[in-house]
Amino acid sequence: MQWIVDGNNVMGAGADGWWNDPVGAAARLTQVIAEWCRSHDDVVTIVFDGRPEQRLSELAGGNLSVGFARRPGRDAADDRIVEMVEDVFSAEPALHVVTSDKGLAARLPPGVRVEGAGRFRARLGFDR
Repeated sequence: MQWIVDGNNVMGAGADGWWNDPVGAAARLTQVIAEWCRSHDDVVTIVFDGRPEQRLSELAGGNLSVGFARRPGRDAADDRIVEMVEDVFSAEPALHVVTSDKGLAARLPPGVRVEGAGRFRARLGFDR
């Protein structure tokens, strides 16, 4: 199974003060996903807004990749996620997109499974 994760949306689903240190919060989320990936065969790509951060890219490996929006601005990561889904969905029908963004979910092709950010955080055990 393959997952494409709306990183900023999943960060925003937690009330852990992520807004005080967004790069640190993104690193914590990516680390938790990396740990989850070690015990699962699923392939995960987490996509963040903004420019590439080496600190996050260094956490990638194995079945986890970290991506960033290709341009600045509103909905940039959403656009990147839609592009990625369009690239892989026909070959990977068990594709899951993690987001609670209804606008993004509405842009996905029929058949793509959408899991909410809170549910995914619970799956990871992120809020324990």
